[in-house]
Amino acid sequence: MLAQIVLFDGFDLMDALAPYEVFVAAEMYSGGAIRVELVTAEGGRQVSSGTNKLPIPASGGIDLERAGIILVPGASGDVAGDGPNSVVSILQRASETRLTGLVSEALEKPGFTVATVCGGSLMLAMTGLLEGRHAVTNHLGMDALGAMGAIPVAARVVDDGNLVTGGGVTSGLDVALYLVERELGPRIAHAVEKLFEYERRGTVWQPGGIPPLREAANSDSAAAQSLNEAPMGLADNLSSNASLFEGVWSIVILTPIGKQNVTLHISEENGRIWGKAVQGDEVAELVDPVVKGNRLLWSQRVKKPMRLNLKFEMSLQGNELIGIARAGMLPASKVTGERTSSLGASEPKRS
Repeated sequence: MLAQIVLFDGFDLMDALAPYEVFVAAEMYSGGAIRVELVTAEGGRQVSSGTNKLPIPASGGIDLERAGIILVPGASGDVAGDGPNSVVSILQRASETRLTGLVSEALEKPGFTVATVCGGSLMLAMTGLLEGRHAVTNHLGMDALGAMGAIPVAARVVDDGNLVTGGGVTSGLDVALYLVERELGPRIAHAVEKLFEYERRGTVWQPGGIPPLREAANSDSAAAQSLNEAPMGLADNLSSNASLFEGVWSIVILTPIGKQNVTLHISEENGRIWGKAVQGDEVAELVDPVVKGNRLLWSQRVKKPMRLNLKFEMSLQGNELIGIARAGMLPASKVTGERTSSLGASEPKRS
C-alpha cells in the first residue's frame, strides 16, 4: 500500500511530516506493507512550506494508478486577515491547481482513501468535494466548513468511509495512526505508538451506531427550526414593494479573499419577486427571495471565490442596494449594488 502525502506551496510542516513519520515507522514494523512518498500535483520539485518557507523535496507527482492513501495537509500562514499570506489565501491558491482535481478522481476510484489534516479539509470543501460529507478541520474553520456544504463534526478524527479528516495541526499524528490501524491492524499501530511514546487521542467518529439522546434531541430541534424557516408560500412572498427592486443590478461583494462582481436580474409579477445571479458563465437563481419593507432577502449558493451557501440582506436606497452576505457564523461580507437598467420587454417573467 502506498501513502502519498501531497505538498503544495505554503503547506504546514507538522500537518505533513507528522503523518510521514508515522507511515515510515509503520513501514518498518510491517516489513514494507505500507510505503510513503511526498508528492505534488505537478511532479517532483522543491516545495516551500508556509513555515519560514522551509523547502521540502517532493519525489514525484500524485499517482492514481497505485491505490492507497492520499493525504492533504493544511496551510501555515497568517491566521487573521485576508492578505496573500493568510491561511485562507494559501488554501484558495492550492485549490485552484490540479491538486483538487486529482483528489476528486481519487475519491471516485476504488481502493483509495483521501485523508486531510487541519485546513486540508477546507481546501477540498472550497471546490465542493466535501458536499454532504462528514468532516472536521481546525476549530477556527468549523463554521466555514459547514458553510461550504460539509457536515462539520467536532471530533479529533472523523471517518466517513473513503474520507478521513483530522482537526487541528497535531491531529496529523492521530489521523495517520488511525489509518495504520485501519489498514494494517492494531498491532502495527500500537508498535508505532510505543515507538513515539504517544497514544492516539479521542474516539474516531463514524456515521453509525446509536446516536446519543442529546444529539437526537438537537437534531429534532434543528428539524423543527428548519420547518419554521421553510421556504415561504406564494401568499407569504407577496409584497406591494416588490416592484421597487425590479431591474438589472451590478453587485460587488467584498469577500475576505477578493472582490467579486455579480449581475442580478430581478423581476416581479403580481407582487411576487424572482431573480437570478450571473457571474461569468455561471447562472444561479435566487433562493426564496422575499421583500420586507425596503429590504430584499434571499439565499444563494456561490462557487466563486469558493463554494459557499450565502444569505443576503440588502436595503434599497433609490437605485442603490447596500447590505451584507453571510455564510454561517463567518464574518459578513459587505455588498453594494447599483441599478444599471430597468426591466425591458425581453426580460422573462415567471408564473
